[in-house]
Amino acid sequence: MLTTTISNFRKDIKKYFNQVNDNHETLIINRGNDSGVVVISLEEYNSLCATQYEMSTKANERRLDSAIEKLKGGSSFTKELFE
Repeated sequence: MLTTTISNFRKDIKKYFNQVNDNHETLIINRGNDSGVVVISLEEYNSLCATQYEMSTKANERRLDSAIEKLKGGSSFTKELFE
C-alpha cells in the first residue's frame, strides 16, 4: 500500500498511476483531518465488484463455501474448455 499527500500526488501523478496499475498497489492520498482518497486499478475494482456480487446473498455464499470445501477435500475435477 502506498500513501502520499495531495501535493506529492499532483507532482508525480503519472508515476503513482503507473505504480497502482502495474504493481496492483493501493494508493491512499491523505487530505488532512482524517480524510483521504483511495486509488486502485480498474482490474482490482472489477475484482472487488465481482466478489461483492458473489457474496451478496446467503445462497451464493453457501455455494462458494461448499465449492471451497470440495477443493480442500480433494473431490474436485478438471474440465477442458473449448474456445
